[in-house]
Amino acid sequence: MQLLKKVINSYTGKILILGAGVYQIPLIKKAKEMGLKTIVVSCRGNYPGFNIADKNYYVDTTSSEEVLDIARKEHISGICTTGSDVPMVTLGKVADELKLVGITEKSGILSTNKVRMKERFKKYNVRAANFMKASSARNTKEAVNVFKLPVVFKVVDSSGSRGVFIVSKIKEIDNIIKAARSETKKNYFIVEEFLEGREFGAQALVYNNEVKFILPHGDFVFKANTNIPVGHFVPIKLKKNIVRDLYTQLKRSIRSLELNNCAINADFILKDNKVFVLEIGARAGATCLSELVSIYFGFNYYQLIINMALGKEPDFRFRRKLPNASMLLFSNKSGNIRKIIDKNIPDEDIVEIKFDYGVGDRVKKFRVGSDRIGHIIVKGNTLKDALNLLRKVRKNIFIQVE
Repeated sequence: MQLLKKVINSYTGKILILGAGVYQIPLIKKAKEMGLKTIVVSCRGNYPGFNIADKNYYVDTTSSEEVLDIARKEHISGICTTGSDVPMVTLGKVADELKLVGITEKSGILSTNKVRMKERFKKYNVRAANFMKASSARNTKEAVNVFKLPVVFKVVDSSGSRGVFIVSKIKEIDNIIKAARSETKKNYFIVEEFLEGREFGAQALVYNNEVKFILPHGDFVFKANTNIPVGHFVPIKLKKNIVRDLYTQLKRSIRSLELNNCAINADFILKDNKVFVLEIGARAGATCLSELVSIYFGFNYYQLIINMALGKEPDFRFRRKLPNASMLLFSNKSGNIRKIIDKNIPDEDIVEIKFDYGVGDRVKKFRVGSDRIGHIIVKGNTLKDALNLLRKVRKNIFIQVE
């Protein structure tokens, strides 16, 4: 009984979780399972995390001073998030001010402002696309003259695929800038040379200035204005020299942004047998990537992230390497869900089929990751088994939107 009491007490306290969206739900649930009081901060909206948190504050997660006041008032033991770059500067500021484990405010800025990120990549010899800063159509056209069409046009402070456009024609620039301004709080943008190659990614974690693991993964992408990740799989087959290059580029990226005590979400392009870093985030990836890590290695990644935020030694014992794959469910048009049919029968290798919406709910045409309707996660003894099962499960799901 005394030992049980000691274990329970080890998880007393309050954890501040930034964000209440679908990708923060597993983090909130795991924290509650661990006996922590969950304090969730997010701007108002129909976010599912509000329904399960112990306490909610309706504050924009980019409002650092307001969130810091909440953290002080609540006497939190740790702060964390997952699946979103938006609150990372705030997370760093709170960690700095309250001497909590996590990234610094400086690292939060470097890892969420794409211009600052690319400048640091260049300084630390990270292989990445050439870029130019732009604030007008004229600047953008100057960049086009340097890089040639097509080019990649990005807002500098977005998360995921928001505010990313492929410019194929000069006449598109004015409309793209107009669309981009609604996605950013900055008055400047970034224009990059277009890299054509194989897109893939990696999840990693750095603790006490040591990279504890790097897990490369394959990506399924949806082609829109730009390629949008809609699923992932592990393991990914890469040549040994490519893996070595990936490790080198990712470790340089981590060092360049001064990242420590955080999960890492990295996006790459393989071109001419060389790994180019698109960008990295100081948090675990969305689109079921935390689940991908958990299933593959055999530990709960959300619990590991929470333990790190609490200043507890994370458990990095890798128990297995289990192939798995995931895919978002989404609609190609906006409308109301009229019908959801799932013909799948229970299978121990079907990890989860989740629907974020029900019949009668309105959904958006898929444009960015948050437009999802749900997801599928499967595992298998081999990657081939997992991919075959993923295809089978997806065929057995029918969603009618009108």
